[in-house]
Amino acid sequence: MSSESADAPALARLLALLDLEKIEENLFRGACPHHRIQRVFGGQVLGQALAAAARTVDPARLCHSLHAYFLRPGDSRIPILYQVERSRDGGSFTARRVVAIQHGVPIFTLAASFQVEEVGFEHQAAMPVVPPPEDLEDDRQALLRDPVLSGDLRDWIGRAQAFETRSVIGRGPRALSGDRAPRAAIDHVWLRARGALPDDPAIHRALLAFVSDTTLLDTALLPHGKSIFSDVQVASLDHAMWFHRPFRADDWLLYVQDSPSASGARGFNRGAVYARDGRLVASVAQEGLIRPR
Repeated sequence: MSSESADAPALARLLALLDLEKIEENLFRGACPHHRIQRVFGGQVLGQALAAAARTVDPARLCHSLHAYFLRPGDSRIPILYQVERSRDGGSFTARRVVAIQHGVPIFTLAASFQVEEVGFEHQAAMPVVPPPEDLEDDRQALLRDPVLSGDLRDWIGRAQAFETRSVIGRGPRALSGDRAPRAAIDHVWLRARGALPDDPAIHRALLAFVSDTTLLDTALLPHGKSIFSDVQVASLDHAMWFHRPFRADDWLLYVQDSPSASGARGFNRGAVYARDGRLVASVAQEGLIRPR
C-alpha cells in the first residue's frame, strides 16, 4: 500500500473534525481525537474555531486575518463547544468572535475578520531559494530512524498523518527524543495534505491554520539545543494569521519560520507561507511558553 493511500483515512478524519455539528444558531460542537501521549492539539482548536466562524459568514467572504489565545489545556476525552458571536456584518468586512468551551469554561478564544474579494496594490517579500520537495525526505521517515525513540513516541510519529512535511534544513539526529545540537532559530518546511481536497477555499484556510501550529513553536528551541520532548515545558499561548492570496493546501507550500526572540519563559515565532510558484499566501505569528523544567 502506498504512503498516500495509507494516510488517506487520516486526512478524511481531519476533514470530519472540521465539519462541525450545528447544535443551535451560532453554536457548534467539534469532536476530539484521543491519543495517549498528546492532549488536544492547538491547531485542531484553531482550525475548528475558524470553521465555526466561517459557517456564520457569507461564503463569498473569506477569512483574511485571525487572532487567537489558548487559555486552558483541552480535554481530548470530550467534544468542544464553539460559540460564535456575530460582531459585525459590514459592507466589505465581517467580524466574528469564537469561544471554545469545555467543562463549562473557555479554553480558547478567536477573533477573525472576513472580506469580500477586492483588487488593490500588490507587493510581497520574495520566497527564499530552497531545494524542491522532491529532493527532500519525508520528515516522518527521517524521524523514525532515531534509534532511541520510545515505543509510544515511535507509534505517535509513525501513525497515519493528514499532512506530509519535508524539512529543508533537516531535523537532525534525536530531533524529537531529546537534546540536539544548537543552531540558528530558522526552519524551512515544505508541507501539503496527503490527498486531494475539496475546492472550498474556507476548508483550505482552516487546514492551513491547523498545520501552521505543528512546527512553529519548536523554532524557538533550536538555538538552545532543545526540542519539545526535552526537559522543557512548552505550550502555545497565542496565534495570529493573515491570509494574503489564494492557495491550495493539497499543493506544496513552503513554511518559512524563524524566532527573533526568547525571554521571560516565552518564545516568539514568525512564519511566512509561500505557494510553490513563489506567491506569499499567508503570514503567521505566535508566542509560546518555553520553560525549563
